[in-house]
Amino acid sequence: MADDSPSTPKEADSSSANSSEGGSIWQGLKSLIFGDESEQSLRKEIEEAIDEYDGEEQESGSASSTAKKGDLSAIERQMLRNLLHFSEHTVDDVAVPRADIIAIEEKASFAELAALFAEAGHSRIPVYRGTLDTIIGMIHIRDAFAILAGAMPPPDTLEPLIRQPLYVPESMGVLDLLAEMRAKRTHLAIVLDEYSGTEGLLTFEDLVEEIVGEVEDEHDDAPQAMLVPLDGGMWDADARAELDDVAEEVDPKLSEVEEDVDTLGGLAFVIAGRVPEIGEILLHDESGWKLEILDSDSRRVSRLRLHPPAHVELAEDA
Repeated sequence: MADDSPSTPKEADSSSANSSEGGSIWQGLKSLIFGDESEQSLRKEIEEAIDEYDGEEQESGSASSTAKKGDLSAIERQMLRNLLHFSEHTVDDVAVPRADIIAIEEKASFAELAALFAEAGHSRIPVYRGTLDTIIGMIHIRDAFAILAGAMPPPDTLEPLIRQPLYVPESMGVLDLLAEMRAKRTHLAIVLDEYSGTEGLLTFEDLVEEIVGEVEDEHDDAPQAMLVPLDGGMWDADARAELDDVAEEVDPKLSEVEEDVDTLGGLAFVIAGRVPEIGEILLHDESGWKLEILDSDSRRVSRLRLHPPAHVELAEDA
């Protein structure tokens, strides 16, 4: 015979607890089998809320009309959006390219090191042996400054000043690198390619800037445009300009290259088969554009001038 008597509060609490426990077990099994989607869902909800808020602000035409006291400002919303996508990047996405690394050879003198610190304005200088593919460590400016201040005599070699940076693969996630930098209290990482050659360099500041935006200090040069249009259809260009940006602003055909290069400087290197010298003019066959080298050294190209194909020049003259 069925018992129709109502449950006591104690029995109800027990049933609720069992139900809750069963739900927790199921959620655990679901996460184990299918993965935990709660983080992704929360990420999406937050981003949609930010986008909706931004849309309302644009429609109103004024930030002050929709913003409430204590609410997130525009810059806070942008930082939050950057943070939501931070874990999607790898170190290769944000690293300083190999061509832009400022480093010193291990056989250099202390005077040369001091001069490089003064010229570069960096707090850490990588040290290489022979080529940049063999970076053996780094030197912190504090160690050099102690010698310059007269606390100790200049060393015969740079070896006593060399500290170990982190060496990380280019596929490593930036969130993992940030955690490792914090754990090991190291603010510089050397990014290695699949052959253990030097692909780039990454500092703790670079990672923070991915969230808060570019942080300029008194030693940074004023930012220059990567691509500057000139008369006659020509362009002055920084060699670090991404080929995707060049394709969008100048000519899509300029990004057509079989080799794995991402920048104009890399394109010039591929066409010449070496580091081209100042004054050289290189023809990009696929587009007809000519790359004039304006500034370079033994290691890299710094600036170029793009000369349009003949048919473009004729069209503009007409």
